[in-house]
Amino acid sequence: MFRFAKVPTYLLISALLSSSFTVSANNSNSLPEIGTTAAATLTIEKGQEYGDAYMRMLRASQPVISDPLLSEYVQDLGLRLVANADSVRTPFNFFMIQNREINAFAFFGGYVAIHSGLFLYAQSESELASVVAHEIAHVTQRHLARSMEDQAKKSPMTMAALVGSLMLAIAAPEAGIAAIHATTAASMQGQINYTRSNEKEADRIGIATLAKAGFEVKAMPRFFGRLADQYRYASKPPAMLLTHPLPEARVSDTRSRANQYPNVRLPLSEPYQLTRARIVARYAGIESEAALDWFNRKMKKASPQMKQALNYGKALVYMDSGKYQQAHALLDPLIAAEPNNRFYIDSATDLDLFQKRYDSAVNRLEKALRQNPNNSVLRLNLAHALQESGLNASSISILTRYTYDNPNDSNGWSLLAQAYAAAGKRDGELASRAELMALRGQWDRAINNYIQASQIADVNSLDQARYDARIDQLRLSRERFANLQ
Repeated sequence: MFRFAKVPTYLLISALLSSSFTVSANNSNSLPEIGTTAAATLTIEKGQEYGDAYMRMLRASQPVISDPLLSEYVQDLGLRLVANADSVRTPFNFFMIQNREINAFAFFGGYVAIHSGLFLYAQSESELASVVAHEIAHVTQRHLARSMEDQAKKSPMTMAALVGSLMLAIAAPEAGIAAIHATTAASMQGQINYTRSNEKEADRIGIATLAKAGFEVKAMPRFFGRLADQYRYASKPPAMLLTHPLPEARVSDTRSRANQYPNVRLPLSEPYQLTRARIVARYAGIESEAALDWFNRKMKKASPQMKQALNYGKALVYMDSGKYQQAHALLDPLIAAEPNNRFYIDSATDLDLFQKRYDSAVNRLEKALRQNPNNSVLRLNLAHALQESGLNASSISILTRYTYDNPNDSNGWSLLAQAYAAAGKRDGELASRAELMALRGQWDRAINNYIQASQIADVNSLDQARYDARIDQLRLSRERFANLQ
């Protein structure tokens, strides 16, 4: 089995690829010819396998945020951009990592990670979208494969090590750069130039995507310019500037391109502001008093709509501190004004559960689900509320369907394991926890859990047959995973 905590990530990934590619960067105003980019050695399907493997490693080694509301927001934002992007050849998955560093990165298989710190710095949804659009362009233009092809020409004997180092450099820039130095004697200047050409291309294509999706295109040069100015003389720049260099020429180029589009000013995005407030309250790594101070300082110059989001964030801080009356005073007017707002429904449900008002929580969620029956946030909240009410059988029924629809969502499997445990169904608990292990690439532990579940289940029962079949599937997955290395 893989023990991610003891083995550097770049060593685990170091043998993903070992061949060269045939393509060159194109910095003209026309889109590059990517139809056969790396097709001889890295198909889209193979890239998806690598992306899936790397995502499992990230779940095991990085603090991936599993908050359903935040996951829904970044996925909706990302897919809105993807729907307006060109040359999309793979499904996309967007997720958040709890890290105060300003950064975002993309890797094989259409996976795009967004650091929570980016929300603290981006002042509008369009600024955040400009970064995400840039990362989408890295995927559609296959920049990782093209960078590896460029390096392979210089030092083909170190290709395997370069792959691992480059992928690590995406997620952990300082460690990745150190790994590159350790594994190749090739000149870094060529790599820097190649990266800059990729960055310029991603900016150009990202701006076009922003415009088609209806965002402010000037948000990209505004965000980049502010970032460059703030860290121009910093001895330790943020991770984003290590993987996304911002020389003045690049900032000027994005500003010039943005000026070619109509000047659009969008109203405040409520979902973005609520997401940002939730991150400050729960995922910024700051104490409750510091979070309240942040909200209060912002409140002094906030518009009425902004104040609603800030009050929501303050309510979360009070709730998490056990100050339920203060939380009610802020949250009750918000949900009264917007009873269908999922951010407010989620928090009002938590307040009810903290105060053991189970019927109120269940009734609110059932009403909301009648209007939006397939919403993941509401389904998970209802399953949780039913568990807290002691109605574990009903919770298991909802979660069995939910995990079938969303097999890669750890929230569903975690809640299902808890419901089975509360119901005294040990085999179901073991099987659910096995799925959580599989999502982290911990194949041996997952298989062992299913073996135990099969031994507990009634002989020749449907459950036993299902567990045995899943054991076979996991063994095949383990073999494919091992063959990627």
